[in-house]
Amino acid sequence: MIRLTRLNGTEFSLNPDLIHRAEETPDTVLTLIDGSRYVVTQSLSEIVDSVVAYRARVVAEANRLTAEGEWVADDDADERRQDQAHHDGADVVELRTRRA
Repeated sequence: MIRLTRLNGTEFSLNPDLIHRAEETPDTVLTLIDGSRYVVTQSLSEIVDSVVAYRARVVAEANRLTAEGEWVADDDADERRQDQAHHDGADVVELRTRRA
């Protein structure tokens, strides 16, 4: 969920998967997949950043889930993947991203 603020100052949370379109006209208007519309104080770039951060959190949590359905720490999950890849005879290549 991402947190948004209506023009009257009330805050609410929204599942970003429900957003069909976001536009600045000059107010930021979110149109959901069911056709409902919300006018919010956040800029379009703030909403995009919030959605990206939300999806990154979802992916990070999903990566912690192992094949057995256990939640493990990131270090443990990485070690398990490397052990499994070594067992399967695959080479493990660690990729890191650099922030600008």
